[in-house]
Amino acid sequence: MLNYSLLSVFIPTFLLVSATPGMCMTLAMTLGMQVGVRRTSWMMLGEVIGVALVALAAALGVAAVMLQHPDVFQWLKWFGGAYLIWVGLSMWRAPATLATEQQPTDVSRTALMSQGFITAIANPKGWAFMISLLPPFIDQSMPMAPQLTSLIGIIMVSELLCMLAYASGGKGLRAALAHGNKVVWLNRTSGILMMLVGVWLALD
Repeated sequence: MLNYSLLSVFIPTFLLVSATPGMCMTLAMTLGMQVGVRRTSWMMLGEVIGVALVALAAALGVAAVMLQHPDVFQWLKWFGGAYLIWVGLSMWRAPATLATEQQPTDVSRTALMSQGFITAIANPKGWAFMISLLPPFIDQSMPMAPQLTSLIGIIMVSELLCMLAYASGGKGLRAALAHGNKVVWLNRTSGILMMLVGVWLALD
């Protein structure tokens, strides 16, 4: 059983929040610029899995435990930020070549999934948002499982759609910079954006 009136409000609310520029959307745009939308889909998969786990944990009260042990969460943030900064440095130092559909990049699917997953689960605003947003949309008089399943499904779809839009924008910028020595600036721009996401994650 579901409270459809609550769902009808939750869908546009979360779509609006997902579309707001943030760490994950910036990461999607950066990777869309660097490796294209198709390869970025692996990052998106990791991100939506991470967001789903954050939402489920927040709803089940795991977030309360993490708030009582902030040191663990702080280490997780620093690790995720350092990893993304390292990826950004690698992008900056990449040679002035641009991958095509016939010439795939050397970024592994596992690495792309890891980037999305780590960014999602180490994002403090994501935790805070889930803790504050989910409870008002849960009807205590109805079974919890189908409500959580529906809400988390909506969250995953909203995140995926918005990341696709951001990654497509990054791919468009990539096409505009695909000539001459502009490729060097493409790599450096991607690297800077990735490092900024890492710093943002570590210090937020």
